[in-house]
Amino acid sequence: MPRYLLPAILFLLSVQYSFAQKLTVIDAHDSRPVKDVAVYNDSKTKFGYTDLAGEFSIDAFGGKDYLNFQHPSYEPLRLTRKQVEDHDFVVLLLYKTFKIDEFVVSASRWEENKDEVPNKITQLRKPQINFVNPQTAADLLASSDEVYVQKSQLGGGSPMIRGFATNRVLLVVDGVRMNNAIFREGNIQNVISLDPNIIESTEVIFGPGSIVYGSDALGGVMNFNTQKALLSTSEKINVKVEVLGRTSTANKEKTGHVNFNVGGNKIAFLSSVTFSTFDDLKMGNIHHPGYVRPEYVRQVSGRDSIFINPDPNIQVQSGYAQYNFTEKLRFQPTDKLNVVFANHISRSSDVPRYDRLIEYSGGKLKYGDWYYGPQKWMMNNVNMDWKPGYRFFDGMKLVLARQDFGESRHNRKLDNPVIKEQYEKVVAWSANLDFEKELGNKLIYYGIEAVHNKIKSEAEEWDTMLELSSPGAPRYPDGKNNYLSMAAYSGLKLNFSGKFIVNTGLRYNYTSLHSTIEDNSYYNFPFTSIDISNGALTGSLGLVLLPDNNTRINLNLGSGFRAPNLDDAGKVFDSEPGNVVVPNPDLKPEYAYNADFGVARDLWDVLQLELTGFVTLLNNAMVRREFSFDGLDSIMYGGEMSKVLAIVNSGRALVYGTHASIELIPCRYLRLKSNINYTRGQDQDGIPLRHVSPLYGSGHIIYERKKFKSDLYLVYNGELSYDELAPSEQAKSIIYATDGNGNPYSPSWFTLNLKTSYQLGTFGILNAGVENLLNHRYRPYSSGIVAPGRNFILSLRVYI
Repeated sequence: MPRYLLPAILFLLSVQYSFAQKLTVIDAHDSRPVKDVAVYNDSKTKFGYTDLAGEFSIDAFGGKDYLNFQHPSYEPLRLTRKQVEDHDFVVLLLYKTFKIDEFVVSASRWEENKDEVPNKITQLRKPQINFVNPQTAADLLASSDEVYVQKSQLGGGSPMIRGFATNRVLLVVDGVRMNNAIFREGNIQNVISLDPNIIESTEVIFGPGSIVYGSDALGGVMNFNTQKALLSTSEKINVKVEVLGRTSTANKEKTGHVNFNVGGNKIAFLSSVTFSTFDDLKMGNIHHPGYVRPEYVRQVSGRDSIFINPDPNIQVQSGYAQYNFTEKLRFQPTDKLNVVFANHISRSSDVPRYDRLIEYSGGKLKYGDWYYGPQKWMMNNVNMDWKPGYRFFDGMKLVLARQDFGESRHNRKLDNPVIKEQYEKVVAWSANLDFEKELGNKLIYYGIEAVHNKIKSEAEEWDTMLELSSPGAPRYPDGKNNYLSMAAYSGLKLNFSGKFIVNTGLRYNYTSLHSTIEDNSYYNFPFTSIDISNGALTGSLGLVLLPDNNTRINLNLGSGFRAPNLDDAGKVFDSEPGNVVVPNPDLKPEYAYNADFGVARDLWDVLQLELTGFVTLLNNAMVRREFSFDGLDSIMYGGEMSKVLAIVNSGRALVYGTHASIELIPCRYLRLKSNINYTRGQDQDGIPLRHVSPLYGSGHIIYERKKFKSDLYLVYNGELSYDELAPSEQAKSIIYATDGNGNPYSPSWFTLNLKTSYQLGTFGILNAGVENLLNHRYRPYSSGIVAPGRNFILSLRVYI
């Protein structure tokens, strides 16, 4: 291509684009441009956002089209194109103090007003995500101040919701369930496979979501919606490029991100790439000297050597790297049909298992190596949204997906040349077909779902001195492992004059697990196959009362279930020092019965209060308990005598708690808000449940005016005493502080933090912040790694 040709093409495109008819959205109070305003027609087939200058092209909108304007901080507005033209293409938005109804959400897989949903829902949208500027998707969830996140290592993040975690909460990405048949009862880190820089919005639905989402959604559903490929809203090609660079000091983070969008009237393409490296994490230096890292193991000339850590606040062997790719192709031939083809790829480097690397045995560090191999995730999916307005349905959604998961574990005892390596691969296929039909004040939605997982588990032992490998004991049965789930559901929403809304639904789910053991020489199990099949019927009834424009009252009753997966019924692993978990082929599903009650109220246009209480009864709960293996209560595992444990159905468990929040706007540019979360849970024997978080909350002072925004905030956690810890946590003395009686406990802590952003005209946004200003040394409950000390963050986001 001649050198002059590309500049000429770019010039012509810019000239063509300059003739596009644009409107400008401004704040009615101070006349500043408002960015990130959603602009769309009534059918949402024409959709886009205002840019940093508050501008948006409306060439695609006809004279009879209505333009809807929505932004979280402003009153919604609906205008015809002619009305926009009559006002010289300038749209004024009125700033709103509080309004209970917000953007539509996906609690039923269909868009609906939040104030018509009986569940408690927390939303994080793109402008807030960009301001929070999180390192990982786990940090994004933690920024909601309503999801507790545990970390066993820096490359991790396990969300806890209402006393449930791991395989009792559901991850959903663009309508596809991410949970698979080896999601474990212990802490899982799969959420960090998601790239926070490409997430458009996150919705956390609290309480059982089994009616729409099936098994595993006991504590709640975390629904991630990634960025859309945007079509052109004019006759010209829509080209957008976003570049992000970010660094932080606590782990010497270096993150680079770029995404670009090319859109025509019917076809659009989006591509995104993110690469991050994180060095060893540095903790604070105030409080809890027992958390420091005084020494570490490193091999020198093939032999383990113990080194004194020159800076005990640096958590040596915690760093890792990760990259993410996202590609989307969107095809919208008509206003009624939209098809999206997407590919997501995530891969990490080796991730050190920090909480194992700090274990001691006989006065010496126990392990020479303990790390996860690269965590791999790839998802290919097709999403089709069709709105033909037929007799039996107005809209139909079809989601087909294939996911490939790969993970491995590698550990070697100190001075032992043999490293044990276990590998797992999962191929997960899923299909969802959903329909909705509106009949007057009734909305009927229904659908079917099919999920199939194929799991392969292998292991070997590698002698690093002799450079020889031998077969090893796999984590799961080494034969055929298949998990199948099939379901049908239906729901009904009745809206009585916009004041009283009734939501109800039923779902039937059939699940089966088939697993075979080909080589039984490792453990000599008294069985060679596992076959578990179950059916489950769940239901819900929700009521929403809107007595006036400032009050919302909701009551939600619902049930959920979780069918045993391969990790529950078939794994063998050392859960903590001196314990080994063995398979149990006799597991049954567990059921959750939940009641929610919530009240939200606006007072005097400057104060908003919200209170939610819940109670969940878990029946036939799957919990880890003492077990016997071939008549023995202890066996040799990994070279040491270990007590036998297994996942068993153990009667009932009760979880209850409350969430309260308050927000005050004393003046136009200042916002004060605070929230608190309290959860407690125990089984029928009074034993505390493992994933019940301590009391936690936050307080924020937010100032926003024109191009500048700042948030000075406090995050705090209460204490969990030794008696309040689950037995499995009491055994992990290495990660907890020691009380006056010499027992482990989780201390209370707080941090003071500051984040700011400044809009650089239409060029970009500069973010800066300081986390843990007081440099406290603390470890969040159940976490293996100590939290960052004083952490300076700087990022620049550029729009082209």
